[in-house]
Amino acid sequence: MPVNLLPPIASELLAIDGIEIGTASAGIKKIDRTDLVLIKLAEGTVTSAVYTQNSFCAAPVTLAKQHQLEAAPQFLLINSGNANAGTGEKGIQAAQTCCQSIADLAAVKATNVLPFSTGVIGQQLPVDKMIEAFPKAYQNLAADNWFNAAHGIMTTDTIAKAVSKQIKIDGQTITVTGIAKGSGMIRPDMATMLSYIATDAAVNQQTLDEMLQQSMAQSFNRITVDGDTSTNDSCLLMATARAGNNQITDFVSRDAQTLYAVIAEISQQLAHAIVRDGEGATKFIAIEVVEGQDSDECRQVAYTIAHSPLVKTALFASDPNWGRILAAVGRSGVSNFDLSKVAIYLDNVCIVENGEPAETYTEEKGQQVMDQEEITIKVKLGRGDAQDTVWTCDFSYDYVKINAEYRT
Repeated sequence: MPVNLLPPIASELLAIDGIEIGTASAGIKKIDRTDLVLIKLAEGTVTSAVYTQNSFCAAPVTLAKQHQLEAAPQFLLINSGNANAGTGEKGIQAAQTCCQSIADLAAVKATNVLPFSTGVIGQQLPVDKMIEAFPKAYQNLAADNWFNAAHGIMTTDTIAKAVSKQIKIDGQTITVTGIAKGSGMIRPDMATMLSYIATDAAVNQQTLDEMLQQSMAQSFNRITVDGDTSTNDSCLLMATARAGNNQITDFVSRDAQTLYAVIAEISQQLAHAIVRDGEGATKFIAIEVVEGQDSDECRQVAYTIAHSPLVKTALFASDPNWGRILAAVGRSGVSNFDLSKVAIYLDNVCIVENGEPAETYTEEKGQQVMDQEEITIKVKLGRGDAQDTVWTCDFSYDYVKINAEYRT
């Protein structure tokens, strides 16, 4: 079960003027499960995207990047159940055929369609099944379909991830709605995650790009479940310019920062939801590293802790075996490390002080923290003023089971 995460409520997900969504079942992996999502973008919509940094990126990622350079996106085509990754030239052709099929339905160019896939790697896309289901997805395009879309992009997720918020800019009500999927193969070098966030605000391309990059840096690029970067990671931010506000053209302006704050909040909520729903997760862990020389070394230490199987299994067992945390900090690769300045905490319980076991620490205090579902591991490096935070989860028996049986 997800860690303190409730499913979205359909009535609380707000439509975005200029966005329509259709869903269908193509039977890609399971019969009668929604596995196709089609998102239609109104003319004039500005779109910003960030993709996986995995060199073996999936065919749809390659094609989406290419199409986005050639034309303004008018449709996003998303399928779950098959990643269309590791499929070679046939995979590219399959993605192109799907884009052309949507283009024929909608009377647009194939380059106006961006494809996205998630699911099993190394299997060819069942193009015929998908093309047969496309008309249904196209016919049920509607503004209030975010709830169904959030379910349609799920793979090993146990719960859909979606959120909406509203603010005022120029006296106009601005709406932001986002969905995401991800549960395993999560290590952001951008995480298997897909995310689509839309607003009806008017924003120019450069400012929207900055908003996406900045929000990504503090959300999806600060989470890890298992340290594996997916071949298919994609995150899109869309602005339809239908709300009636004056176009936002300067990232540092008051209006831009007001909108950015909401986009960043939604991004972080979705990112946290991915970790809370990590495959087999029973605990949600924040790893805060402070007093570093720069944020890079803070993240380096944080990720070393977050990726340690010994730390993650101790967290699952609620075992205050803090030596595993200490060892991870020590092997993080930080240069010229002065251990005599290091302090480590479980929530507010100091376990290491000045590089040595804290005199105030007791096993009972450590156990009380480790028994919680949400824990903060804090490391003070004593080297400077920089800080950063990474969010992760534990490793349970179910993580192994889910991934051992993933293709069955």
